Amino acid sequence: MQARIYKRPKSAMQSGKAQTDQWVLDFVPAEAKRPDPLMGWAGSGDTQQQVTLRFASQEDAQAYADKYGIAAIVHPVPPKRLKIQAYADNFR
Repeated sequence: MQARIYKRPKSAMQSGKAQTDQWVLDFVPAEAKRPDPLMGWAGSGDTQQQVTLRFASQEDAQAYADKYGIAAIVHPVPPKRLKIQAYADNFR
């Protein structure tokens, strides 16, 4: 059972930063999805894909994974790059 631990990114649809301070542990799919013969919806028998655990810190998520023997890969947070410019730079 493999999992990944990452910090939630900011939503691209809004400028707010709600829930971006949470760390998420979710499981890597164990099997590929296949279409249902009747409805055509994509699905699989792997129920671990539905589980998403939220933690306050990376250490809490890593401790949970270690406690239950989950092989977790931690994805580090990329550094924030601020492009500071003045409004007048739009007209140069």
